[in-house]
Amino acid sequence: MQVNHKHYRTVWMEGSAVFMIDQNLLPFEFSLFKSVSCSDTCIAIKDMTTRGAGAIGAAAGFAMAQGALEAPAHKYAEALLEAKKTIEQTRPTANDLFFAVNEVYKAACINSDEAVKKAMELADTNATACRQIGEHGSKLLQNHTRIATHCNAGWLAFVDYGSALSPVYVAKQQNKNIFVYADETRPRSQGGRLTGWELYNENIDHAIIPDNATAWLMKKGEIDLVITGADRIAANGDVANKIGTLEKAIAAKYYGIPFYVAAPLSTIDKNTPTGEKITIEERNADEVHYATGPDPEGKMRTIRLTNPNSNACNPAFDVTPAELITGIITEKGVIHPTDIKDIILIH
Repeated sequence: MQVNHKHYRTVWMEGSAVFMIDQNLLPFEFSLFKSVSCSDTCIAIKDMTTRGAGAIGAAAGFAMAQGALEAPAHKYAEALLEAKKTIEQTRPTANDLFFAVNEVYKAACINSDEAVKKAMELADTNATACRQIGEHGSKLLQNHTRIATHCNAGWLAFVDYGSALSPVYVAKQQNKNIFVYADETRPRSQGGRLTGWELYNENIDHAIIPDNATAWLMKKGEIDLVITGADRIAANGDVANKIGTLEKAIAAKYYGIPFYVAAPLSTIDKNTPTGEKITIEERNADEVHYATGPDPEGKMRTIRLTNPNSNACNPAFDVTPAELITGIITEKGVIHPTDIKDIILIH
């Protein structure tokens, strides 16, 4: 990620500290958050200081490494297990989190140095996989392709490059003119705030649209392709992603528009047979009721958007059935959802 002509990863580790781009402040302020303990990193994951499947996974791996560094020698194994349980409770849906925690935990059982080494390795692997996703996905994009996307699955959602936006960035490097319709993605507006910020930084033509405008634009023939990210892919090819993804897939199917999911293989959960078994995170209702942004003087303010006497529910994800998905763009190429079982056997 290039910000003010300097390269950044979304999340990284230096010594025993974890650094991350504070996504809660974007696009109004670019700031780095320093987490000095496993507990701090867990809070940062939970409150979405860092968010997105791959970024959550990397942060969770680093948190597990911090847990190993903090564990006292006289009860090392007990402290490791407690740290693992705490990290896994931060966000229940994204598979990359559990994958990274398990891998770093196994390394930590050897010693803390191995834990740090494994966490670094997983972060590097995530960035490489996303670059490869971009290379494979860009082959689906022609000059002047108009893409719809949902939530944020760009650099900010992974260690680098991103998943759903990675093909767009590679296509731009290939001098293809691409236009992106970015769903605002209520209630936290990751599309409006984060995807819009990324695309602007990359000088890619785009428009932020209301979540309920996508089907209308499809009907008008203004969308050629949909690419979203994924937080967990079940063994049968069902995909959990940010709430609102399912309705985009249904509309795309109705209008005959290809619907692709972009995700590294670490997002596949071989232990979850179908999407029906995926745990869907329920977040605080205040995310629906309130929004935060700068006033005309630049001071950040939080305002209520909804009727003060109404309740709200806030499911963070939905599940798109495999039959609605044209293909899954991975670091190994584009695969059909029904071929997930073969990928599982190989990996």
